[in-house]
Amino acid sequence: MRALITGGAGFVGSHLAETLLNRGHEVLILDNLATGSIDNISHLKGREGFGYAIETIANEPVLAELIDRSDVVFHLAAAVGVKLIVEEPVHTIETNVHGTEVVLKHANKKKKLVVIASTSEVYGKSTAVPFREDADLVMGPTPKHRWAYACSKAIDEFLALAYWKEKKLPVIIVRLFNTVGPRQTGQYGMVLPTFVRQALASQPITVFGDGTQSRSFTYVGDVVDALVRLVQEPKAVGEVFNIGNGAEISIGDLAERVKTLAKSASAIVKVPYDQAYEAGFEDMPRRVPDISKIRNLIGYEPKVHLDEIICRVIDYFRKR
Repeated sequence: MRALITGGAGFVGSHLAETLLNRGHEVLILDNLATGSIDNISHLKGREGFGYAIETIANEPVLAELIDRSDVVFHLAAAVGVKLIVEEPVHTIETNVHGTEVVLKHANKKKKLVVIASTSEVYGKSTAVPFREDADLVMGPTPKHRWAYACSKAIDEFLALAYWKEKKLPVIIVRLFNTVGPRQTGQYGMVLPTFVRQALASQPITVFGDGTQSRSFTYVGDVVDALVRLVQEPKAVGEVFNIGNGAEISIGDLAERVKTLAKSASAIVKVPYDQAYEAGFEDMPRRVPDISKIRNLIGYEPKVHLDEIICRVIDYFRKR
């Protein structure tokens, strides 16, 4: 199999590239390095079956050529991170919606399988926890820019499923729940690497809000294993899947856990959302997946759990 990974120099994309190569597949990467890093894929250079292009997916001739050379497209390129989403809503919407549009358009010419990376954010303000793929999505009001990302990814899903229904383009949609691990940066507001970096530097560990909001964190290796297995399962086509870990932890407790495992003396400081992001910022109180659908189809079970994930992230930052 030859796979094209858009956003392949990013956190998830670089791990996916590495896993595919280790399993004997060929990998092409397209990344403009807006949020990715060449350091994430430098260890892959020179490996048989690996190639990359530093270019944007808006360059349609380059994108079309890479899709033509591939059997499957993992579309991971997107504007990511709450901080970026709040500060640059126009960039967020245009990058996510237009990027997915051109990927689907060119993949459709030769009916190449496309995996669309969506997000748990699409569940919005829903309180029907754990979230099921067929549950209603509850979005916040349009003046709240925080929901622009969720809406843009929901449009990506609608568009991909429309291509499947109308044009029979094979697509698979995955909703990722707080994927974490080595190579993830806190630059755009990702909570675990931010906490680890602060703890190791003996800086205050900053918990936004009151810390009662909860998340379930999934190790990147478990996520990429699920992605590879899904594209090899014909019954996955035309479907939406949560990929996550059902274990739930509050952000306040996560800060305590990081502090303990890093053996840090850092204070834990709560920062109101209005100061952290913008006035009137809204957050999701809980974000927990129902993973029964993907479990039933491919036997998915998360193998790396939170304490081990935190320790691996701590080791990664210490080595850096």
